[in-house]
Amino acid sequence: KFRIPKGRLGVTRIGDLSPQDMKKIPTLALIELTALCDVLGLELKRNKAVKRKATEHKLFGVPLGTLLENDQKLLPNTRVPLILQALLSCLEKKGLDTEGILRVSGSQTRIKSLEQKLESNFYSGYFRWDEVHQNDVSGLLKRFIRELPTPLLTAEYLPAFAAVQNIPDLKQRLQALNLLILILPEPNRNTLKVLLEFLRLVVTREKKNKMNLWNVSTVIAPNLFMHKGLPNKIPEGKEKQLAEGAADVVRMMIHYQDLLWTVASFLVAQVRKLNESSSRKYYDRKFKNLLKKIHPDKDKTEKNHAEPPKTVKIQSLFLKDSLEVHLNNGTRAADVLKQCQKHLCQNGWNIVNTVNLIKCNGSVDPMNLLLYEVGGNICEHCLDPDTYLLDLYHENPHAEWIIRQNPSFPRTL
Repeated sequence: KFRIPKGRLGVTRIGDLSPQDMKKIPTLALIELTALCDVLGLELKRNKAVKRKATEHKLFGVPLGTLLENDQKLLPNTRVPLILQALLSCLEKKGLDTEGILRVSGSQTRIKSLEQKLESNFYSGYFRWDEVHQNDVSGLLKRFIRELPTPLLTAEYLPAFAAVQNIPDLKQRLQALNLLILILPEPNRNTLKVLLEFLRLVVTREKKNKMNLWNVSTVIAPNLFMHKGLPNKIPEGKEKQLAEGAADVVRMMIHYQDLLWTVASFLVAQVRKLNESSSRKYYDRKFKNLLKKIHPDKDKTEKNHAEPPKTVKIQSLFLKDSLEVHLNNGTRAADVLKQCQKHLCQNGWNIVNTVNLIKCNGSVDPMNLLLYEVGGNICEHCLDPDTYLLDLYHENPHAEWIIRQNPSFPRTL
């Protein structure tokens, strides 16, 4: 199994960076993808979407953006359409062990009736999910993906996703897929993620549902890669080859999804440089030159200040006082979280707010704590537990480090 080699700064996952920093990632990823395609001799083709007529429906055939806009009026933090969450939740509760789930078609009459009932009653809360057939729900799930006005993988980059199968080296295939996922608009990326998580769950129940990774990939691929809004000119005799290629891309996305939902360290480094460059624009060049004349040893002084201190202060909302941590070459984020956990247990009276942090036996669950890097050359960055903090200090000496509660991410992301 292919794994990411961890550097001293750990692994950054999508969601670890602030929205402000993530907005910079797609442009950087596209530049990198273009360079990779040039090296591999691949043409980065892009489609232009054929406009489809606007639908009067509320749920099916509606753009992701519109669905989310409506859903966020009910639940402000919604990042994946509620109807998709409901379909997946229904299948997870009752359909994972159903033999041939996703592959065996439900009744087209019942599926159409189910769609109409959901259009009428979904938001009212009167719809009864316990009365539906699981194969009908899986059929409606596939229809939801197929009927999106623009492909989930986007019209523009669908050919690039399909072309990944032509890259012979696995590492480069995964690199290309990772960059393409980073380029996707956030609603598409979040929606694709929960779909892939569900598909992985289906595969884990293979012994009962008889749906292995290849079966699931083969069934789902046409719904992602064939779209009514795009011209599908398939050369004669190439149908089987293209279908298998698309299924293989879906297979990789399901199998390697944890790896694909990461932001490469060189992209994070470029974000830091962009932030530093943006900060410099706030200072007048002439004023800086004047300061240099008044303080000729300024650069030397800053160098000395860049040396790591023996201790750093880490803020925590759960403690009245900041936590002092001695940094050495072996200090990791996980060590700081353990130290905070120990401090919380020993100084219970100083705890300000520990809702959901305490286990039943009174101890603090370290899994509920996360260390964040805030400010300096990054807006906000949730740190991998294996991040070596002295290396991070050198990378961003002006940041603050803050311990926070681990936010829970159910299907609402």
